[in-house]
Amino acid sequence: MKPTLVIVGRPNVGKSTLFNRLTRSRDALVADAPGLTRDRHYGHGRVGARPYLVVDTGGFEPDARQGILAEMAQQAEAAIAEADMLLFMVDARAGLTAQDATIAERLRRSGRPLRLVVNKAEGMDRALVAAEFHELACGEPLVISAAHGDGVRDLVEEALAPFPQPAEEAEETGPPSPRVAVVGRPNAGKSTLVNALLGEERMIAFDQPGTTRDAIAVPFQRKGRHYTLIDTAGLRRKGRVFESIEKFSVIKTLQAIEEANVVVLVLDASQDVSDQDAHIAGFCIEAGRAMVLAVNKWDGADAYRRERIRADLARKLNFLGFARTHFISALKGEGIDALMDSVDAAYAAAMARMPTPRLTRLLLAAVEKQAPPRHGIFRPKLRYAHQGGSNPPVIVIHGNALEHVGDAYRRYLERSFMEAFRLKGTPLRVEFRNSRNPFAHKRR
Repeated sequence: MKPTLVIVGRPNVGKSTLFNRLTRSRDALVADAPGLTRDRHYGHGRVGARPYLVVDTGGFEPDARQGILAEMAQQAEAAIAEADMLLFMVDARAGLTAQDATIAERLRRSGRPLRLVVNKAEGMDRALVAAEFHELACGEPLVISAAHGDGVRDLVEEALAPFPQPAEEAEETGPPSPRVAVVGRPNAGKSTLVNALLGEERMIAFDQPGTTRDAIAVPFQRKGRHYTLIDTAGLRRKGRVFESIEKFSVIKTLQAIEEANVVVLVLDASQDVSDQDAHIAGFCIEAGRAMVLAVNKWDGADAYRRERIRADLARKLNFLGFARTHFISALKGEGIDALMDSVDAAYAAAMARMPTPRLTRLLLAAVEKQAPPRHGIFRPKLRYAHQGGSNPPVIVIHGNALEHVGDAYRRYLERSFMEAFRLKGTPLRVEFRNSRNPFAHKRR
């Protein structure tokens, strides 16, 4: 079992910077602004042969009673409850504050092992920096610079010292777990859907657009199958994105889509399907991701609203004909099982294996049914096909004069292959490659 190191502290002391340093990643958003991190963020790290789990938390306000700060404090409390070691971080440049003292008292009462970490001490006398923070009664302060890496290795070794050396772990075998990204406009109910799937308040779900700022990956198990759920920040129209923090959130969301196997596009039934929904769907298709549509807040829509949503789907998102649509209520947990069944089907379609003999037979049958149109004196000749990749499935067709095959005929072939293999939930790409003439270099 890997020891769990939980980083806590007041806002803007460098918790996410240390998280990225410990995990050797850039998974956590980092900016010179307080309150950037809100949800718990998990990551894996290793020092030498010793692995560990790191948890990043939002700025801890133990006395917060309502609003987003109270939700962030609740997330931090949940992380503290599951910690094997608490890394209490303070700011060397700001000095000791009253809020630091309040947090220290709360952490001492938790009964969890605790290490005091004094960050942002680059270029400063360590002994002088540490002296001020002895007042917190949290043990000997460990002085570091997370941004520069100074003292970080010593910190990890000190934090892991109480735990026994891990035994050699056997390599895990088996199929990879699907990565499912939940995307959509702000306030569509993405975090509520993730919480409904997990069965706990894992993400902060707040009636305020832009609550989620980072892309948070969470392991999840359903019916014996493992998944990785990725909650993402809401995507607004480009013209409405002004803050640099939100721009970084958008980048994180787009990266999550690129790295996912299946994307669940969450729509808000209380609002019309917008052009922004279509833009998000278009980006998912460009990335080649399998998709499932989830129309959330369906329980609060009257008959007129439901009819209007269906009409909008048929008119504005008609290019998503390959994706299944589910009308759900994430808050009440309605329609969640059917949604995940469609996620499984979409993942299976995206990773489908298509044997070359069958692909070639289907290609020849499609050509016999409808030959490609002639282009001047040339008529493209399609000879054989094979699979060129997965997620999305790619079919490579070889022949002659294939540069003259039009987009309409390409779409005809895509539909033929998708219907034959019953691929539901994923786009399919057809690529053409002209056969090489072995005598092209010879003169007559």
